[in-house]
Amino acid sequence: MNTMISDKMLNMVKNSSAIRAMFEEGAKMAARYGADNVYDFSLGNPNVAAPAQVKDAILDLVEKEDPVRLHGYMNNAGFEEVREAIAQSLNGRFGTKFTQKNILMTVGAAGGLNVILKTLLNPGDEVITFSPYFGEYRSYVDNFEGKLVEISPDTETFQPNLEELRQKITPKTKALIVNTPNNPTGVVYSEETVKKLAQILNEKQRELGTAIYLISDEPYRELVYDGVEVPYLPNYYDNTIVGYSYSKSLSLPGERIGYLVMPDTLTDADTIISAAGVANRILGFVNAPGLQQLAVARCLDARTDVEYYNRNRKLLYETLTGLGFSCIKPEGAFYLFVKSPIADEKAFCEKAKEYHLLIVPGSSFGCPGFVRLAYCVKYETIQRSIPAFEKLAADYFGGKH
Repeated sequence: MNTMISDKMLNMVKNSSAIRAMFEEGAKMAARYGADNVYDFSLGNPNVAAPAQVKDAILDLVEKEDPVRLHGYMNNAGFEEVREAIAQSLNGRFGTKFTQKNILMTVGAAGGLNVILKTLLNPGDEVITFSPYFGEYRSYVDNFEGKLVEISPDTETFQPNLEELRQKITPKTKALIVNTPNNPTGVVYSEETVKKLAQILNEKQRELGTAIYLISDEPYRELVYDGVEVPYLPNYYDNTIVGYSYSKSLSLPGERIGYLVMPDTLTDADTIISAAGVANRILGFVNAPGLQQLAVARCLDARTDVEYYNRNRKLLYETLTGLGFSCIKPEGAFYLFVKSPIADEKAFCEKAKEYHLLIVPGSSFGCPGFVRLAYCVKYETIQRSIPAFEKLAADYFGGKH
């Protein structure tokens, strides 16, 4: 008998997220061996609690706000006062000139990416991204019959390969997705890189007579270390759209709350803004969660405990490099992207499981030969995992380090 689900979904299920599969396997291992004896570095699920302001805001809203308004429908783009508050916060931070019109509240950054891709793409349009990249981009682009075009990684610096970008832009190129600070590498694109990137896109727009939209996926913007600055891309390229999420900055991944920024400088800005509101509705989101919209509007200056992640970063980076593993030191986010000691990084991940270490193969991010570790875990988890990493290193380096 033929399967009853769509052929497209059949393939999606078959190739379902390796990260989620690893996370679920970790839960089974924890039940078998005890949670303290399993070291799960698979999923970017923040271990740091949301700032106290979030709880205070939610409790105050539930107690004092009109419940009909609090839990009811609103404009598909979100509450006007929330969007205006976010616009003014961005203006104060980055010298921009946004109003509520330029902000659309979304169901997390993932919802926002799907909204803007639904808005922009015709079947066959190309969306470029730099490897390594968040693997769900493949599905998001495919949702709207677009084609994801990958730019090969610079595995020394993990800054984007701009010459290959120049070569791969075609008349079908509709958008470029960038993610800085980057998942999975933790790399932040330098201002010099951003300026060169903008120059290439502007040159190609003039050459081809088309609009190329730069989609900046920014869930990790606030998670940076050692005083690193993250350039705000709308200030460098007029056709920039920003997707933001509070999942990491306020430790609210399960609440699914974020926003899109669509500046007035966009080609066909008014049409895009209007269409994105419709896309938000017809994709089934309708609107972003109302309570969470109102709560985050009261917490625009709040931040998660970045120093907690920084302590984790230092311990895990120093431990792994001290054991002989090779890894670029992350400037942001909460991931290490480690070079596999063997060519087949999936086999390396399987070997790590023998020591109850759960890590994700780089092929999930379009970059085989590497593995990703999420260090948004308890500090004590990293401490307890060190003997397991020592055993894993001894298997490949012979205990020389």
